[in-house]
Formats: sequence, structure tokens, C-alpha cells
Amino acid sequence: MTTGRRRGAGCLGSMSIELVLLTPVLLVLLLLVVAGGRMIEARGDVDGAAREAARAASTARDAASAADAGRAAARSRLRDGGMTCRRLDVDLDTSAFAPDGLVIATVACTVDLGDLTGLRLPATRVVSATFTETIDALRGAR
Repeated sequence: MTTGRRRGAGCLGSMSIELVLLTPVLLVLLLLVVAGGRMIEARGDVDGAAREAARAASTARDAASAADAGRAAARSRLRDGGMTCRRLDVDLDTSAFAPDGLVIATVACTVDLGDLTGLRLPATRVVSATFTETIDALRGAR
């Protein structure tokens, strides 16, 4: 006996309910992908800044100007790459500043992730990198 009802007619609203329930999950996954991409980009920029800082410091004539040149190079590299840090720390170890010595640059950048949610929640992550550059053995450093 048929009642005039189509088969599956009781399931007409289930697809919209599933969409409503899955939308927040999909949005959270999208935000995680964007945050991951931002962290990968920040890691690359900070690595480059540490490399540039060590290289600039190794070409300076003395330890004091090496530290200044390294900090300026790191800031310039991050600025040119479009990277903004909530807090930027550039530490240059010039204790072995002599021909055939080493310059060690450590750059730490606090990346702001609060703008991803749209709610401006205080979410940050510190990305850091260290790079070592050898001072040319044949050049005259003071």
C-alpha cells in the first residue's frame, strides 16, 4: 500500500543541517592552514635575516661596527620581506672577532597570529634562527 510519499522525503533537510554542522570545522581547518603557512614564511624570513646579519657583521672592521651592521641587516631583510615582528631580538656574538674567527647571529621574532581569528585574540609565536659566518683569514681585522 502506498501513501503517496516519495522515498527519502523525510531526509530533505539533512544536507543543510550537515552543512551547518561542518562549516565551523572547515573554518577552523582553514585557519590552521593559514597559520601554518604564516609560520613557514616567518621561519624562512628569520633564517634569511640571521644569515644576512652574520654576513654583514663578518665584513665589518671591528666588533662594535659588526654588531651594528648585523642588526641593521637583519631589520632590513625582515622589512624587505614584508615580515612584521611584534618583538625583534638580534643578538650578535662577536667575542671571536678576528681573522679566521666566527660571528654568530641569533634572530628571534615574535609573530602575531591574533589577526587570523578576526577577534584580535592575543596569539603569538616566537620564531628564531642562528647562523654562523667565518671571518676571512686573510683580511685585516682590528
